[in-house]
Amino acid sequence: MKKRKARGKQVIFSLICLVFGFIVAFSYSVANTKNKSNNPTDGQWKQEEQLRDQIIAQQQKNNELQKELYDIQDQIVKIEEELSSEEQILFNLAEDAEKYRVYLGKVKVHGPGVQVTLSDADYKPTEEENVNNYIVHEQHVFKVINELYISGASAVAINGQRLKHNSYILCNGPVITVDGKQFKAPFEITAIGDSEVLTSAMNITGGVRDQLVNENISFSIEKKSEIVLDPIIVES
Repeated sequence: MKKRKARGKQVIFSLICLVFGFIVAFSYSVANTKNKSNNPTDGQWKQEEQLRDQIIAQQQKNNELQKELYDIQDQIVKIEEELSSEEQILFNLAEDAEKYRVYLGKVKVHGPGVQVTLSDADYKPTEEENVNNYIVHEQHVFKVINELYISGASAVAINGQRLKHNSYILCNGPVITVDGKQFKAPFEITAIGDSEVLTSAMNITGGVRDQLVNENISFSIEKKSEIVLDPIIVES
């Protein structure tokens, strides 16, 4: 009976030793595997170095491309500024050309403005008085025209005869001649422009209106919402 117990203990002890040995062996194997995974081989080191070099090279290339992009953007901004400047210059030239065409009477114009009417005096002078002191002369017309242009009128006409840059006005008794065409009083002078400004300029104290009235000229001014002046026809 004692021998059986002793053999049983030996068997159990042997099993314990066997299990313990297996555990030790397995632990050693796992530890060895970890050591191998934590210590890459030369091939792995080379592969990692190659990947690192490729990443660095790509970063450098990206930096170069980014710098090139900034340079191109700067060039685009300069080109846009030049184009904007050229566009403004062309716009100004076109605007100036249109003003010159209006000034030369080459195009039809319309817009608000005023109509100034100059008439001979209603007073009938006696035989001793000079009748020329009571009729409209070219200097009276010139005063009105000059004041209208100074006040910003873009186009002016006398009795429908549009004035140009080299127009001339002559007086011949009770009639005046505008660019070869004769007109008699009353003389209707129409001007396109800011009607408020033109009216104020004419009615200023001591201005054109007062001067003409003092010279026995009948003067009236009327605001117009729309005045149309046809282009000047050059007769050959």
